[in-house]
Amino acid sequence: SIHPTAVVHPDARLGDGVQIGPYCVVGPDVSLHANVVLKSHVVVEGVTTIGENTTLFPFGCIGGPPQDKKHVVGEHSALVIGKNCLIREHVTINCGTSLDAGTTRVGDACW
Repeated sequence: SIHPTAVVHPDARLGDGVQIGPYCVVGPDVSLHANVVLKSHVVVEGVTTIGENTTLFPFGCIGGPPQDKKHVVGEHSALVIGKNCLIREHVTINCGTSLDAGTTRVGDACW
């Protein structure tokens, strides 16, 4: 279900049972696998994949550009979060840099 105040880009890929809460923003290159839950005010952007049964709590900023001065805009940069994770309130997880193969990875069952 998608709350009426959420903004979800039409190119975002949403699995079965995804729940998107109030005032969330989901970008065009985002993949949310089955049963992902975004509580209120979560922003998911960039090339980001979130595994099944993962819950993100309010005010998370997920998949933004790397906070690295060596990052060059336009370089490949992505974020992969595993399945069965709990990402708590006010968390920021950025995409990777080219020095780290371009992808930030969070494993399964993390909290």
